[in-house]
Amino acid sequence: MQILTKLKHSDNLRKIIANTGWLFADRILRMGVGIIVTVWIARYLGVEQFGLLNYATTFVALFSPLASLGLDEIVIKEIVSNPSRKEEILGTTFWLKFISAIVCLLLTVSCIFGFRHGDTLIISLVTILAASNIFQAFNIISLWFQSQIQSKYTVISKNTVFVVITIFKVILIIKKAPLIAFAWATSMEFIVSALGLAIVYRAKGFSMRRWRWNFPMAKSLIRESFPLIFSGISIMIYMKIDQIMLGEMVGDTAVGIYSAATRISEVWYFIPMAIASSISPSFYEKKNINKALYYKQIMQLHRLLVLVSLAIALPMTFLSGKVIVLFFSHDYAEAGNVLAIHIWATIFVFMGVATSSWFIAEGLTKFSMYRTVAGGIANVILNLLLIPRYASIGAAIATVISYSVAGFFIHAAHSRTRKIFQIQLQSLGIKMLK
Repeated sequence: MQILTKLKHSDNLRKIIANTGWLFADRILRMGVGIIVTVWIARYLGVEQFGLLNYATTFVALFSPLASLGLDEIVIKEIVSNPSRKEEILGTTFWLKFISAIVCLLLTVSCIFGFRHGDTLIISLVTILAASNIFQAFNIISLWFQSQIQSKYTVISKNTVFVVITIFKVILIIKKAPLIAFAWATSMEFIVSALGLAIVYRAKGFSMRRWRWNFPMAKSLIRESFPLIFSGISIMIYMKIDQIMLGEMVGDTAVGIYSAATRISEVWYFIPMAIASSISPSFYEKKNINKALYYKQIMQLHRLLVLVSLAIALPMTFLSGKVIVLFFSHDYAEAGNVLAIHIWATIFVFMGVATSSWFIAEGLTKFSMYRTVAGGIANVILNLLLIPRYASIGAAIATVISYSVAGFFIHAAHSRTRKIFQIQLQSLGIKMLK
């Protein structure tokens, strides 16, 4: 029996490593090719128009949690726990996401009318980008493969689409296309990706026609995800509101400078997400079987991600100016100072991702919401204080502090989250005095 158990664990480990490898391949391709094309687009559009495109993208992102409903990790957990109810889980989740995406589109367009009334270009950009959320309902197919630790199928599908759309964006640059064409290209990627996922799902012998709507399950999923919806909104506020506030308080050129820095800084965020998405199904299994092993894995994940984040932040602090000029040109040179500060948010982002699976496994989604709300409030207040005086630099400082609040310090505030705070301290090499 012990031999069989070891073989099973070894097989699971191999699946996790292989799955993580596919997710890394996905993000490395997108990081490498994506940053090159983004830089090319930034150089072609210029600082102001690049800022305008990023303003529109960020504005849509603020509302995107309403379309996703915070269901992704919950759905993976439900499929792992109740594999026999797979068709009901997928069907119910699909229709919940589809309906919420339509509502989200209407809300996003209504709000941009209020913010930029009369600016037909920005309204058109936001409308085109927001419409793509409807097709993200098909991402539940990706969640199914993640729950089975078989992400390679969705990686192949999505990256095929990504490469095609990337080539199309290059053609747009060569043909000197207008700004709005790049918004259409971004939206097209979501539409074609949805079609690709459906084809892969069908090719593996499954049928979307078997998906079933279950109203009691819908209520249960919404009840469990409700705190995560607000948590997702708060995450977007403390991650993205700085660009909206820069655009309104300083101008679109400031958004362009800031966006150049954040593109380099945030490109690394795929690392914790790729690792955590592969390991989280194992967390859910271990929790009720072996508590000691469960917490050991959580500690190992934290230590790994802290080391990786430091390995990114330290050299980037000193090389930021050269990196910005090398990629974006001297027109964006001001972004070097922004990057040197913003890159330190990486530590708290990595730690925050490491704790997300723990919050879901422990049924503490409500506390996950509290921490992101605290981060969002901190970011808005700090931006109001710092942007008028320091512009993009102030927004970067506000981001680092608010990330530290939401991803680290807030966990010390409540008895039920101090366990994860202790783990985070230990991962930083700090031992609490008893």
